[in-house]
Amino acid sequence: MLSDVTTPQDLDDRFRESLAALAGPTQRRDPDQPVRDGAALTGTQALALFDAQVISRQLDLAARWLRSFGEGYYTIGSAGHEGNAAVAAALRPTDPALLHYRSGAFYCARAAQTTQAAQSAQAAAPSAGENGDAESAYVGAARDVLRGIVASAEEPIAGGRHKVFGRADLAVIPTTSTVASHLPRAVGMGLALERLRRSADGPARRTGGRVGSGGGAARLPWPADAVVVCSFGDASINHASATAAFNTAGWCDHAGLRVPVLFVCEDNGLGISVRSPQGWVATMLRSRPGVRYFDADGCDPVEAYERAVEAAAWVRRHRRPAVLHLSTVRLMGHAGADVETAYRGAEEIAADVARDPVLATARVLVENGVTEPADLLARYDEAGWEIRKVAEEVIAEPKLASAADVVAPLAPRRPVRVARAVADAAARAAGPGAAARAAAFDGKPPEAAGPLTLAQSVNAALADGMLDHPGMLVFGEDVAAKGGVYGVTKGLRDRFGASRVFDTLLDETSVLGLGLGAGTAGMLPVPEIQYLAYLHNAEDQIRGEAATMQFFSRGAFRNPMVVRVAGLAYQEGFGGHFHNDNSVAVLRDVPGLVVAVPARADDAAPMLRSCLASAAVDGSVCVFLEPIALYHTRDLYVDGDGEWLDTYQGPGGWVGSHVPVGRARVYGVGSAEDVTIITFGNGVRMSLRAAAQLAAEGVGTRVVDLRWLAPLPVPDIIREASATGRVLVVDETRRSGGVGEGVIAALVDAGYVGSARRVAAVDAFVPLGPAARQVLVTEDAITQGARTLLAR
Repeated sequence: MLSDVTTPQDLDDRFRESLAALAGPTQRRDPDQPVRDGAALTGTQALALFDAQVISRQLDLAARWLRSFGEGYYTIGSAGHEGNAAVAAALRPTDPALLHYRSGAFYCARAAQTTQAAQSAQAAAPSAGENGDAESAYVGAARDVLRGIVASAEEPIAGGRHKVFGRADLAVIPTTSTVASHLPRAVGMGLALERLRRSADGPARRTGGRVGSGGGAARLPWPADAVVVCSFGDASINHASATAAFNTAGWCDHAGLRVPVLFVCEDNGLGISVRSPQGWVATMLRSRPGVRYFDADGCDPVEAYERAVEAAAWVRRHRRPAVLHLSTVRLMGHAGADVETAYRGAEEIAADVARDPVLATARVLVENGVTEPADLLARYDEAGWEIRKVAEEVIAEPKLASAADVVAPLAPRRPVRVARAVADAAARAAGPGAAARAAAFDGKPPEAAGPLTLAQSVNAALADGMLDHPGMLVFGEDVAAKGGVYGVTKGLRDRFGASRVFDTLLDETSVLGLGLGAGTAGMLPVPEIQYLAYLHNAEDQIRGEAATMQFFSRGAFRNPMVVRVAGLAYQEGFGGHFHNDNSVAVLRDVPGLVVAVPARADDAAPMLRSCLASAAVDGSVCVFLEPIALYHTRDLYVDGDGEWLDTYQGPGGWVGSHVPVGRARVYGVGSAEDVTIITFGNGVRMSLRAAAQLAAEGVGTRVVDLRWLAPLPVPDIIREASATGRVLVVDETRRSGGVGEGVIAALVDAGYVGSARRVAAVDAFVPLGPAARQVLVTEDAITQGARTLLAR
């Protein structure tokens, strides 16, 4: 039996013994009637819960069996948490769900719900057929899970990349990152759903259910009255991401914003081996302002179902957040490798086994005359053999066999489609959208305003983006009323309204979580992180949540997003490393992330348009890193020359000025034959000034502006380096972990045989005041570096 390879308490045998010991009913009850007097749950519904719970339990046993001979790779199971099947039953199959890793019963119940809902819509099957199809749905759900456990390439959501609960047709969105990191996304989804529902002129209505008029607009797959459900364990409430999510949900509620999210805390009292202090979880959850509290015994199917129905109905009716605190137990330890007896006594473990929620459901069914113990045991055994059969089948399924297979859904790049999207946007802006564009700019389009700064160019490009993408949102700290700390978003709220340009609370995790949720709901979010240094306390929302979504769902779900970040150093008169952060290593380390760094106005707008188009077309997650010190820079060589300003291109120039993702820009100074300087951001302006000085000495220079730090423009790097045979990498980030390391590595990998050296910032935080000049790259250092190369 499968139980032979589980845990010492041998859960399977205990369940059988306990079930056999139940006394048969003295009289039978109509299964279509309440399962017990006064209950909302019927006998038929309770049987369906039992079936979902049993499939989940057998999956846990199968996972341990597969692991015992090296064919299974995941043993964090749902045993003890099967009460969450009642939560699934209380919700609609069209309510988007973000589930934690003990959600086997919820997933199986949702699969059966979806099948039955489809049948009801088609009005095609009699009762018996529905039961048979429900059983097939359970087995299908089990096959999904088992494929994940054995890393089968045929697993329907992640394709063997990870064991997750997720399927687009079940409205189950995979959560694959660290503990509690999906909670901010859930809040963002709730806010986005409500904004779309409440807006009479919202994108969903104006475009027939499609968000945005540009390429890549996504159809919102959930009904207008849907609620978001998000589950997590009791230990997760202590995580900063959970705190941020609850705080944001309450903050929004206090501000009059509706966020229809049902949080479900499944409390088994343990985080691996660390206990939650008695009463702590309830105290914390009850104390969350703006979040309604419900609780239930997750080991009592009747109570769990009734309270879940009550909680879900309250959220759906009021469009406000609530939490359902579901007490559970944890059976068979945290995972297969967990020796639970090392930190729990035998009596405590036995007490949990006695509260087994699957046995509790069986007891309700038998004691109230819905069925016999023998019938339930037959269901249990039939499920066990069916799961064993499927487990043996999926072992033989193919695994991901190449790096190309693994990374295929990570970050699709379709540059031709992106370019076409930019061209289509230009055609709309110059044609059917011309009147709206003229009105938005009060008859004074930015192309007629004369030369602009980088900040002004970004502002104009954001406005044009919002005109073309009705689902585009701009938000962050101080971006609306103030127009941004540096004025980059000035006037956007007045043009597009507070529902599309709005201020958020001061928490970067929540800002990014709102963006993640809005992107998943089909919108095009453009959140702002006020300073690069502030990103680091929330970077997992990008690394673990945003960048992994397409990877772990094979593109079934996306969270397109363009994160604007003010950053890098060289601010005069406003210093310290919190406002002069020159570290981008964490961004370049995220697979699939697009990182753009515009250095001047005539690149900023085209690059932003490319990011918006890439997000809309490919679902890309882009970071648009704006050099603060260059925001309002006007001059290049001498005061008053105005050579760092540029005219904004109107729609007629968007195609010609298009900047593809991952393409560099090259400046030739003098003969451009002697040395190649490869740089980005503030380094571009400094390098051009240094190149002018070198030209006066007879030295010709090629200055290469990378523009994109991820993906690096490697072909351009190699071509321009080979043109001179001398490469100076000017890297305003740090010597260790800086961009220059990637450039040098690209040269080495390509077999570059010329000379190369780096000028980079010192491995230090940027200090306050004039001391910053001691650790940052200077023009003199660039000039001297080039001379050293030429002297070799």
